[in-house]
Amino acid sequence: MITCFWGRGWGQRSKKLGLLLSFLGSCYNASCQLHLVLDSVPTYTPAGSTIYLAGSFNNWNPGSAAHVLTWRPDSTRMLTLPPGSGTLSFKLTRGSWASVEGNASGTFRPNRTYSYGNGDTVRLKVLSWEDLHSGSGGGGGTGGTANAQVQILTDTFYMPTLGRYRRIWLYLPPDYQTALNKRYPVLYMHDGQNLFNTATSFAGEWEVDECLSRLFAGGDYGAIVVGIDNGGSQRINEYSPWVHPQYGGGQGDAYAQFIVQYLKPYIDAHYRSDSTRNGTWIWGSSMGGFLSQYAAVRYQEVFSRAGVFSPSLWFDNRIMQQPSLEGYRWPVRFYVMAGALESSSMVAQVQQLKDALVQAGFPTGLVHTVIRSDGQHAEWFWRREFEQAYRWLQGQAMASVEDPKGESTQLGIYPSPSMGRCRVECLSRQETSLAGQLKVKDPLGRIVLSVTDSLPLELNLTAYPRGFYTLEFSSSEGRTYRGRLLLVD
Repeated sequence: MITCFWGRGWGQRSKKLGLLLSFLGSCYNASCQLHLVLDSVPTYTPAGSTIYLAGSFNNWNPGSAAHVLTWRPDSTRMLTLPPGSGTLSFKLTRGSWASVEGNASGTFRPNRTYSYGNGDTVRLKVLSWEDLHSGSGGGGGTGGTANAQVQILTDTFYMPTLGRYRRIWLYLPPDYQTALNKRYPVLYMHDGQNLFNTATSFAGEWEVDECLSRLFAGGDYGAIVVGIDNGGSQRINEYSPWVHPQYGGGQGDAYAQFIVQYLKPYIDAHYRSDSTRNGTWIWGSSMGGFLSQYAAVRYQEVFSRAGVFSPSLWFDNRIMQQPSLEGYRWPVRFYVMAGALESSSMVAQVQQLKDALVQAGFPTGLVHTVIRSDGQHAEWFWRREFEQAYRWLQGQAMASVEDPKGESTQLGIYPSPSMGRCRVECLSRQETSLAGQLKVKDPLGRIVLSVTDSLPLELNLTAYPRGFYTLEFSSSEGRTYRGRLLLVD
């Protein structure tokens, strides 16, 4: 009897206890929620802007629809996060890393941090937006320290190979608006936030605009610079084609394809660029240097010069194997620069990289390595070294870098740019006809068309996607002739 009585009583009591614990648990969970209240934003914030929270809790997604701060009746905005533990890191954005919050001076502000407590309410205030801060001395509508030659091409250039949007900066030479017959080499540079403007940079800017404008005043021909913002939390993913087990990666080729297939054709179609490979450079530092090294070897048909500053060669040893796997096809001038104070392995790795390039067939004279005894992994170092690297990369006569493997025989393609129909002929032969096979390769090096015929010949490429194509004609005599064509709308 006692056992049965105890069972019935305990069952009723356990049910009540369960309800009580559930109630207390819900109260505890509610009390442990974190309430983030945004009290104010700069007065110049565009009307109707949506404010997002990006942080360690959502993989640093700057435009997560699940983390929008909503308006409250008192004109503040609030977002409530579920209970958690540990330290939270976050920032406020207007939907992208280009429009992230800044500090009181409009420059980079470190991540906000908060250690979870018992249902705290945190009051926030945005002091500036990096993309809208109107600091002194800026030009081109960019604010901060960018000079008058700098402009923001767009905040939302679509990257089809990655499914993302990105801010693109543009530096035009001082005589661009007046010397209408000139075409300029183009430097495609990573970490665009750090190239021109202290207001958007982390730990200082490279002052690329000031340097190139000063060199122009001293007689330099001039160059266009296209600065591509890094992707914030996606930076490492985009700057390595290989996955690191701890740090990520794997999207580097898709990023390089974006430059080759979409960004470069856009620039060449809308600006007076030297669209040949001879006028197409790639440049970056750290992981951006790693990516520049990779892209220059992978897309030798596109890039003739590579600025490789403090490359993160430790990230994946496959960067050392890549030259032999790709093989030497076109001459590329490499300027590989690093500091002796960066890491214990940096100097040895730079030498290893040079050896790998030379062993793969790249001419020794086109692979220049520089080690600075005081060099550190920092913007000030890369800023200081930019001018000398730029001068060396300009180097010898343009034609010596343009000719593939020393061959001077080239194809003439008219017109170029073309809307699809063009004439192909050999520039170095007097014969009216030259028999052989013509191969047309897309920006990724894939053969998209093969024709056995005689030069000159007429091509119809109207059905092919817009972008750059390499034409390679192998004559029946065993000689090879090359040229490049830009297809435009």
